[in-house]
Amino acid sequence: MPGGRLQLTKSDLHLDQKSKRIIEELQHDGRRTYSEIGRAVGLSEAAVRQRVAKLMEAGAMQIVAVTNPLQLGFGRQAMIGLKATGELTPVADAVADIPQVDYVVVTAGTFDILAEVVCADDDELLAVLNSIRQIPHVRETETMTYLTLWNQKYNWGTR
Repeated sequence: MPGGRLQLTKSDLHLDQKSKRIIEELQHDGRRTYSEIGRAVGLSEAAVRQRVAKLMEAGAMQIVAVTNPLQLGFGRQAMIGLKATGELTPVADAVADIPQVDYVVVTAGTFDILAEVVCADDDELLAVLNSIRQIPHVRETETMTYLTLWNQKYNWGTR
């Protein structure tokens, strides 16, 4: 959720088949009305509205506009792998606070943290890299510049 850390852990929120179907309907088209979704899943408009509110409050989902950065004037995207020393939480928090960073995960493997950035151009990317390298405990970065956005989906359903 904006401005905070997402907890990728199992929630106490119970997702029954109806709630899962609501999520899938919204993944297919986030602009559908609650009335249309209700008809598709067998609930009233009010019940869908209430379930959507609970899902959002619990952090199970967000409803957002997914954009194509290139069409909005952002000519450079990259994934930056960071190696750090010590506690990773303050490093991840500092990276997440950089406006051009849209995705941060703490990982196990070659990198301690991965950060996706969306920048206007190479000059802005360089400025972001300089900012990241100044964060205490960051010891190394590796930048993987995107050449082409081949596929981006947010419709994996609820399985």
